[in-house]
Amino acid sequence: MGEEHDYQRPSPADDQTRRALRTNTLAILAFWLVVMGLLYFGMKQFMAPRGATVTSTGSLVIPRHNDGHFRVAGTVNGVPVNFMVDTGASLIAVTDAVAKKAGLTGGVPTTFRTANGNREGKVSVSDSITARNLAVSGLRVGTGYTGESEDDALLGQNFLRQFDVEIKRDSMVLNPRGS
Repeated sequence: MGEEHDYQRPSPADDQTRRALRTNTLAILAFWLVVMGLLYFGMKQFMAPRGATVTSTGSLVIPRHNDGHFRVAGTVNGVPVNFMVDTGASLIAVTDAVAKKAGLTGGVPTTFRTANGNREGKVSVSDSITARNLAVSGLRVGTGYTGESEDDALLGQNFLRQFDVEIKRDSMVLNPRGS
């Protein structure tokens, strides 16, 4: 004797409940996707570096980025770079990709002693280095830097010592000499 099971067809009320549950689940999912999207774009905006400004006297004011570093847009032989000011670096340092685009070929092979250990690279001489409105020519540039992206570079002491440098709270000010 087999067991008999009564199969009951779902009632229209059960179908309505399932549809409502599915709709609510999709609404909750959509809500959280919107919240996460807003958080992402809000944090992206918050974390974006504020731009450096030039004063009426020609001084360059570089705001401190949220990561604690001073960052400024510049160029190496006309090639755009994102400089991170590194007061502990003797030279300007660029990635191999920037060096190639900027025509910094050849150079003297050297070993750089960095906070992250030794690294091999070359030292070349640039035609021009700019940080916003400030320009210096004929500076030595180290190649082989490994930044977060290929257009990252370090703005070292050989550039900084051309200016009077002040650090005030969350700003670094580079003042042209004689101003």
